[in-house]
Amino acid sequence: MNDLLLLGQTLRFDADPFATAIEDAAVALTHGGVLVQGGRIAQVGDGAALKAAHPQARVVDHGDHLISSGFVDAHMHYPQTAMIASWGKRLIDWLNTYTFPEEMRFADEEYATDIAGRTLDLALAHGTTTLTSFCTIHPASVRAFFDQAAARGMAVVAGKTCMDRNAPDGLRDTAQSAYDDSKSLLETYHGKARATYAITPRFSPTSTPDQLAAMGALWAEHPEVLMQTHLSEQTDEIAWVRDLFPSARDYLDTYEQFGLLGARGLYGHAIHLEPREIDRLAEVGAAVVHCPTSNTFIGSGLFDMAGVKARGIRTGLATDTGGGSSFSMLRTMAAAYEVAQLRGTALHPAQLMWLATEGSAQALRMGGQIGSLNVGAMADIAVIDLASTPAIAQRARRADDLWEALFPTIMMGDDRAISATYVAGRRV
Repeated sequence: MNDLLLLGQTLRFDADPFATAIEDAAVALTHGGVLVQGGRIAQVGDGAALKAAHPQARVVDHGDHLISSGFVDAHMHYPQTAMIASWGKRLIDWLNTYTFPEEMRFADEEYATDIAGRTLDLALAHGTTTLTSFCTIHPASVRAFFDQAAARGMAVVAGKTCMDRNAPDGLRDTAQSAYDDSKSLLETYHGKARATYAITPRFSPTSTPDQLAAMGALWAEHPEVLMQTHLSEQTDEIAWVRDLFPSARDYLDTYEQFGLLGARGLYGHAIHLEPREIDRLAEVGAAVVHCPTSNTFIGSGLFDMAGVKARGIRTGLATDTGGGSSFSMLRTMAAAYEVAQLRGTALHPAQLMWLATEGSAQALRMGGQIGSLNVGAMADIAVIDLASTPAIAQRARRADDLWEALFPTIMMGDDRAISATYVAGRRV
């Protein structure tokens, strides 16, 4: 008697639309239905047929709204929520002016709890059901994020950010404390509720070789967890890394030589990659994460989506809040489209939706579990109003198919386009 049947247009994927023809990769139904049992997706198909077959199910009819898997944000910084959209120059200036002073406040667990809850609620309001977040050096910041996510039933990825140099007093740990704190938090949270731990050196400039080696050792001891960091975001950052690690072959090598390159690695930004770096990322099965609103906001550069996908590198999509200028994965998809256009590639709406759902889930090694409307996945669902504003509605009325109806919402939509969000089958 706890079955839930959602009716509306449905969109799911059988394959990666970058590698398979759109018509074969995407499955869209105009009058579809999603049956939810025990928090998971039990069936997806014709709405009327599902309703007839399951008369006991509680029915929620979303009309002509689009039922999609919830969005998966593969890289963000919840401690930067309160300072999103802060005027800045380049990455290092922005970190020193805004980010580091704000992150110092997260030694206070009450403050961390407030911001964590605020971030998660903003995500849900925008149809995002999974966040992958950097925390701060403070264990309290990690506890707050995982505990607030558990209270909402959300699947999240997070870890203590580790920094032992090139950061202000009060925002540095040590190689040993980073190892000890990360190990303790990992053992407490990983696999509990819907939490996944990620070993989290911020980036090479803020970690000594000793700390990077300590994080590599911890990952070798716990290869089941993820590892997240930043890679080749800005050209002046790369020059700084070259000065700090003169013996490294390239930026990626500053991780690889310390055991921080692997199939469960997440490398944010990855804009200015060398050929060897691309080869190694592809060889080991690592994932890169595209952060388009951040890359344009801070002036980092234009990510090569076509080139990365052509090499078969797993690729996620992310807001990178608060370097990113929006909590919305719709706005993030729009920025990804614009960046690709500047590089000579027009991403199809199916490819954009896949990146924000299945693609990010696969980057997190959670394909089939989250970010999916297929049978067996958790029922983390976003219901999208394709006529949420007058401007979008007047354009959508002229559409001849789903993609033409969806694209205006991708380009102009925001939280007003999210008519409902479900986490494990519970409307939130």
